[in-house]
Amino acid sequence: MRAEILESDAFALQKTEHRTQFFFRIHRLMHEKTTHKRTIRSFVRRTGRLTPSQQKALQEQWPEFGIEHGLGLLRLDEIFGRAAPVVLEIGFGNGETLVQQATENPDKNYIGIEVHEPGVGHCLLKARDAGIDNLRLLIHDAIEVLTNQIPLDSLSRVNLYFPDPWPKKRHHKRRIVQHDFLALIADRLKAGGTLNIATDWAGYAEHIDEVLSQSDRFTCTERREHYGEQPLDRPRTKFERRGLKKGHRICDWCLTKLTNN
Repeated sequence: MRAEILESDAFALQKTEHRTQFFFRIHRLMHEKTTHKRTIRSFVRRTGRLTPSQQKALQEQWPEFGIEHGLGLLRLDEIFGRAAPVVLEIGFGNGETLVQQATENPDKNYIGIEVHEPGVGHCLLKARDAGIDNLRLLIHDAIEVLTNQIPLDSLSRVNLYFPDPWPKKRHHKRRIVQHDFLALIADRLKAGGTLNIATDWAGYAEHIDEVLSQSDRFTCTERREHYGEQPLDRPRTKFERRGLKKGHRICDWCLTKLTNN
């Protein structure tokens, strides 16, 4: 009898998991059909198994912390219920450092964008446990979110920590830091706003330096190279620790939007 009960519970759990994954798969497809598809993306949707707690968070916490992707501009003050500086993070991974930042800076509003659903589920759990209300999340392509939903001159800061380096030469066009990306970010930053980038790949650091050297939208306020002991105004991340174990050198930039652009 006990074995039958356990088997029944496992089947019910599997059905719940399948329903959750089906819901987000349909959600993603619907939005992809209503937005213009770019031929080159800076990410690949990683498949990953949602844990039961992550599934539950996506079902129960998403109404509180989630923002749906759409074609209309977000009214950020209404979403957060107050006017405060808005910090946007692109690709927050499992969200632990994003929640840490939101917890340590209650005077700021945070928006996180991520396409990996298990990471979003983990972030929702952390946000719930932290008891914060200054964080909102989106599950979608960051470029499309910035283009369609983030108003001009609305952000005080954008964080891009350890994006996919796409190390193979034939994939360099997939790197998110390109001239058009800088222009898109600059348009949505307020005067004096900053774009903060970090990478542990030397080749990507050279690419970023080259792109920045040709930009008239930002000035480099600070560039810092280190081995994990001097992160530039940010917490240390999982990907940073992983890079350091491989002997990689970390490179941080703080870029300030030029006021005449």
